[in-house]
Amino acid sequence: MTDDELTLSMRIETSLSKVDREAWNAIANPADLPYDPFLDWDFLQALEETECVSPQTGWAPHHIIAQDQNGIIVGACPMYLKSHSQGEFVFDHAWADAFERAGGQYYPKLLIAIPFTPVTGRRLLTSTAPSGQHIKDALLQTAIQLTATNKLSSLHLNFIDALEYEHLGAQSLLQRTDQQFHWVNDNYKNFDAFLDVLASRKRKNLRKERAQAQDGILYEHLTSDQITSEHWDIFYQYYQDTGARKWGSPYLNRAFFQLLGQRMGDKILLVLARDTEDNRPIAAALNMIGSDTLYGRYWGCSEPRPCLHFETCYYQAIDYAIAHNLKRVEAGAQGGHKLARGYAPTPTYSAHWIANQGFSDAIAQYLEHEREQVEADIEYLGQRTPFRKPED
Repeated sequence: MTDDELTLSMRIETSLSKVDREAWNAIANPADLPYDPFLDWDFLQALEETECVSPQTGWAPHHIIAQDQNGIIVGACPMYLKSHSQGEFVFDHAWADAFERAGGQYYPKLLIAIPFTPVTGRRLLTSTAPSGQHIKDALLQTAIQLTATNKLSSLHLNFIDALEYEHLGAQSLLQRTDQQFHWVNDNYKNFDAFLDVLASRKRKNLRKERAQAQDGILYEHLTSDQITSEHWDIFYQYYQDTGARKWGSPYLNRAFFQLLGQRMGDKILLVLARDTEDNRPIAAALNMIGSDTLYGRYWGCSEPRPCLHFETCYYQAIDYAIAHNLKRVEAGAQGGHKLARGYAPTPTYSAHWIANQGFSDAIAQYLEHEREQVEADIEYLGQRTPFRKPED
C-alpha cells in the first residue's frame, strides 16, 4: 500500500488498558527489530495499573493511536501530559523557570517518552513497512497539533534514537544532545578477555576492585520464577533508600515491581549480593533484558562494602552480557565513574517543539552551544577510556 492509498485516523487514549495488547506490541516491538522491554505493553501498562503513572503523579497518559481504514492499529506513541519535569532525565527546569519569569505558563506540557527511564529507543512506533515513515510523520503532526490547539507550551521527545533525531531535526524540531556511558561487547569470550584489551594499570585496578567486592560476598543472577516475592521485598527496601537519597521521593511503588515480575520475569535480571558468612542479602541491582542489550536500572544496598556498587551494577552486568551474547550494557544516566570501568561515552538525543517562537529561538541558540559542549566532552572522555592505545 502506498502512502496515497493509506487513510489514517487518530485517537487519544488515556489508558493503555483500552489498547489491545497484541496490537500495541506488534508495532512497539516488530519481529525484525531488536526487542525493547520498555516499549512493551506489559511494562507501560503496569506503570498505569499500579498508579505510578497517573494524573495524580503528574503523568497523565495521552497515547496517540493511529489506525488505517480497516481499523487496524498501524502507529502509536507513548505520550503524557506532564504537570512537572520530574522523572524525565532530560532537564528543562531552567526553560520552565525562564518562560514563567517572562510571564508564560510552561506546565502542562506534552512528553513522548518512557516514564522514569533514561533509555534510548524508538518513540514514534510503527512497523518497518514502507509506509512507516508516513505514519511517523502523521503521529508527530498530531502531537504538535494537540500542543498548539490546547495552547500548551511545548512538546518533547526524549531519548530518541539517532535516526529519529536526524529526521525530527529535518522537521524543524529543536535538537538536544547529552551523554551516557555504555559498555560494548567486542565478542569477548569472558571477563578476562575484556580485561586483556585494557591498559595494564587499568586492568590491575579492575582486578583489584573485583577481588575486594567478591571477598566474602556471593553474587546470584536471578530471573523469571527464581525471583520471589521475598526478593522483591528486599530489593524494594534498597530501591526506596537509594531513591530517597538521590531524588527525594522514589517514583515506583512495591506493587509495580511485583506486577513487572509476574508479567516480564523472563526479561528481568536481578543481581543479588549475599554475605557468605550468614547468607544475608546486602545489595541488589535490577536490570531489564532486551534482545541485544542489558539495561541497568536500579540498585541499592543495606551496608557499605568496598567496590560493592561497581561489582553489583557494572561488572556483574558485563559478566551476564558476555555469557548471553548481548551487544552492550546501558547502565543508566550520568556517572562519570563508569568510564574507568570500560563504559564509553555515548551520545543521547531528544527533540523539542516550542510553541512560542521567540522562546523557541532563544532555546535554539542555547542548544547550539550545548551540543558543541557535549560533543567536546564526549571527545575528551573518549580519549580517556581505560582501553589500550595503539602505542601501548
